Amino acid sequence: MSETLTDPFARHINYLRLSVTDRCDFRCLYCMSENMTFLPRHDLLTLEELDYVCTNFINLGIEKLRITGGEPLVRKNIMQFLTSISKHLITGKLKELTLTTNGSQLERFASPLIDIGVKRLNISLDTLNPDKFKKITRWGNLNKVMNGIFEAKSVGLDIKINVVALKNTNDDELHDFVSWCGDLGFDLTFIEVMPMGELNGQNRLDQYWSMNDLRKELESKWTLKDIPLKTGGPARYVEIKETEGRVGFITPLSHNFCESCNRIRLTCTGQLFMCLGQDDDADLRKVIREWPGNTEILQTKIKKAIARKPKGHDFDYSRQKVEGQIKRFMSHTGG
Repeated sequence: MSETLTDPFARHINYLRLSVTDRCDFRCLYCMSENMTFLPRHDLLTLEELDYVCTNFINLGIEKLRITGGEPLVRKNIMQFLTSISKHLITGKLKELTLTTNGSQLERFASPLIDIGVKRLNISLDTLNPDKFKKITRWGNLNKVMNGIFEAKSVGLDIKINVVALKNTNDDELHDFVSWCGDLGFDLTFIEVMPMGELNGQNRLDQYWSMNDLRKELESKWTLKDIPLKTGGPARYVEIKETEGRVGFITPLSHNFCESCNRIRLTCTGQLFMCLGQDDDADLRKVIREWPGNTEILQTKIKKAIARKPKGHDFDYSRQKVEGQIKRFMSHTGG
């Protein structure tokens, strides 16, 4: 029987977000610098170490595993790891294996993913305009991403489109996203931009668009009905009457979602973060490499870390000041 992980606030922790790499083939304006210095390869957990640590988490009661990056599908031999960890889907210990991706590699990976038991994907897409896409991602190609999205749809993967809401950047495409996703049967989630990492002095105040304001704009055209849908993540959902589609809102700043947080994050270097918006972490790589194969020491370290999980984060853009800013890049922690 799997054990269970419970934090000091009686929240059952059953969801692990794992970053398998800090590297990405895009350089999105809100996520990383154009001239990024990536982590040395020897600092990253090997595929075998990733498999080992995830198996220990699953044995402690983690039921949902989301693979993130960077861009997870640029990690060399990533399917080797995913195929190995998918064995826990067969035993039933792991209820869901999912990915968050920018879509650039899906033309070649969509079929292998569904073959190992992945059923749905979160695809990050912040604009439907090719020129704007190039500006936001710096290195990305919208055509390639769209080809990947439609390949994923064709093989039967469920798709949710994640849009980071950026004022003065993609706010004019709000209704286009609702129509497009509604027509294709994709779920859609809007996310407030978070203060993660320093980007050439930018503090993101100019980019920040609260979900409260975004929702008001949606209501100017569409009929929204709140629904109690839970997908294991922090989004609150509405149904759009006109399209019968679902739209979610992730609001770490205007209305944080900490009270029901069931998530922890493990970086590609083995640092376990109990909260996205806090810097406290536990170094699991050290345990894995100093005591290889000792599951008792590793699981004890994990349990002690969960016992330090805070009640919530401190992100705040009020008073035209960024509070609770985190120095590490989002690509280091994983989305």
